[in-house]
Amino acid sequence: MNPNLQQLQPYPFAKLATLKEGIEGPADLAHIALSIGEPKHAPPAFVRDELIDNLDKLASYPLTKGLDSLRQTIAQWLCQRFNLESVCADTEVIPVNGTREALFAFAQAVVSPGAKVVMPNPFYQIYEGAAFLAGATPHFINCSVETGFKPDFDAVPASVWEACELLYICTPGNPTGALLEMEDFKRLIALADQYNFTIASDECYSELYFDEQNPPLGLLQACADLGRNDYRRCVVFHSLSKRSNLPGLRSGFVAGDREVLEKFLLYRTYHGCAMPVPTQFASIAAWQDEQHVMENRALYQQKFDAVLEILDGCLDVEKPQASFYLWPKVGDGEHFARELFRQQNITVLPGAFLAREANGINPGAEYVRMALVATLEECIEAAQRIRRFCQ
Repeated sequence: MNPNLQQLQPYPFAKLATLKEGIEGPADLAHIALSIGEPKHAPPAFVRDELIDNLDKLASYPLTKGLDSLRQTIAQWLCQRFNLESVCADTEVIPVNGTREALFAFAQAVVSPGAKVVMPNPFYQIYEGAAFLAGATPHFINCSVETGFKPDFDAVPASVWEACELLYICTPGNPTGALLEMEDFKRLIALADQYNFTIASDECYSELYFDEQNPPLGLLQACADLGRNDYRRCVVFHSLSKRSNLPGLRSGFVAGDREVLEKFLLYRTYHGCAMPVPTQFASIAAWQDEQHVMENRALYQQKFDAVLEILDGCLDVEKPQASFYLWPKVGDGEHFARELFRQQNITVLPGAFLAREANGINPGAEYVRMALVATLEECIEAAQRIRRFCQ
């Protein structure tokens, strides 16, 4: 067996199941899950119809590179969304089966054994697992209230940057919803040039925001602002899961540096992970429509407004800059999650399960993550129970 498998920690939800073991929530209260970031809004009907209309194409092997029409649609979406002059659909875009699969596979292609992979802390656990299975060592950058929940990049020693071959960033952040700004991206690009590493920007929450006039920035947008139109050392990951409520479609893309993507495509050809052709046609329909995405944002806005009004004054929590998570400070996140389930039959995720100890602290230990993915009525009911629990 691959010895690196021994370094993998249990997934957060496995830890959560252990935490809840032997505990039953009140039988008279329906269970409400705020733990998993799985969108529950209805998928767009027109995407479903496009998938059904193309089921006959299951008779064809899909190309790893994907359909020309899908890559062109993605390139057009990127240019419109992030104000880019151009994205080459042929060399700078690869469709993938969701960002989770691609974020993991990317490290296997671009990282050499013994290197450092730098990532935020708390983080999406795929980053850590990808580093371990690539034979690399993760380096965690704490995200705290003092830094606005953004990684403290200035705290990373030069020796770590010198050994770094891959930097994972997540904006909007999971679990905090914090956004990187233009100066943050430019600082990281300068570091990537200085120390010769690749930036992998996980932007799968980029379309869940609250101000229609000010959408979150992206890494390729910073490249364009610098006149860096080859997107050198920069790669972004996007998905239809959150944007379009299509987590089961397993559809996303990777875009950026063509030299990096050329090697990644070679890896994927052997990896055997081509997107089914009907899925590709359904994806084209989703990427070409923005109306359902705006309606999706409006639904989340309703839930945040209602929940935060109820929780005001009883929980140390603020509206995130983007995403669909709340990140309240509760003291002892594991105790809070366990007792909330015991007393109110609500499941939330302890922040410690999303982080690792670094520089003597686990930056998630005092927090829990709440995903406002349930219906508006369920989110309101959950907020009312949480208020009673806190009081």
